[in-house]
Amino acid sequence: MKIVKLWYIFSMLIFGVVNSVHATSSVWKVSNGKSSLYLGGTVHVLMADDYPLPAEFDQAYALADTLVLETDMAKLESPQFQQAMLRQLSYSEGQNLTQHLTPETYELLTAYCESRGIGMQVINNFKPSMISLMLTMIELQRLNFTGMGVDKYYNDKAIADAKPLGKLETVEEQLAFIASMGKGKEDALIRYSLEDIKTLPTFMQEMKVAWRNGDPQALVDLAITPLIKDFPDIYQSLLVQRNNNWLPQIEAMFSNQQTELILVGTLHLVGKDGLLQRLEAAGYKISQL
Repeated sequence: MKIVKLWYIFSMLIFGVVNSVHATSSVWKVSNGKSSLYLGGTVHVLMADDYPLPAEFDQAYALADTLVLETDMAKLESPQFQQAMLRQLSYSEGQNLTQHLTPETYELLTAYCESRGIGMQVINNFKPSMISLMLTMIELQRLNFTGMGVDKYYNDKAIADAKPLGKLETVEEQLAFIASMGKGKEDALIRYSLEDIKTLPTFMQEMKVAWRNGDPQALVDLAITPLIKDFPDIYQSLLVQRNNNWLPQIEAMFSNQQTELILVGTLHLVGKDGLLQRLEAAGYKISQL
């Protein structure tokens, strides 16, 4: 989900309620004494050589009756949603990017786009949130992050296995969170994105290692703390608000007869507002696989 880093944070969108020294994966078992479910932190974009995934993901998947993802992957990938996304993340007639950026920032963005062979006429009608996403995808592709993400992998596996699928939010709700990103701070969003590109290779490697090892504190230090410092509004809308929406749904799952594996962006699990710490505070037993 990154602001290049903000978008990667959104895509990672884990806190340590357990000691990271003995961490083994980004998968946790959550129990209330009578029933249990599994929470897995995911990365939405990976390299081909990131497979196979940590074995704990397959272990939790095998134990689960139902797979629950952030949203409906089929709808997310549909032409209808892509068109809706373009409409919502584009300016209406009579507006364009130059009206929302300072000349200095627009010049920096132009220089970057020219270095990547992108004409400004292609992006002038897009809002900064969409442009930040585009910058991210361009750089991720340059870094060979073109493999299937964790969510997509298990979504396809569940379909092949005829395992029931659930979701925590609609694609429309997810799009609304993306569209609101950086609203009122468009200039800062673009400048932050352009700066983050410079350190993206190192950042990505450190984040991926922390995720694969299930190192909660490293993920907090790398992503959560900077996000709160630089963009507290985005932290609230992309992480806290969505966690608030998801928590009652997750707790309700303990009252049914099924065992769920819930896969969400890994940063949704971490920090003082993360799902793991909040569930533990509510009395649930948390153990890391």
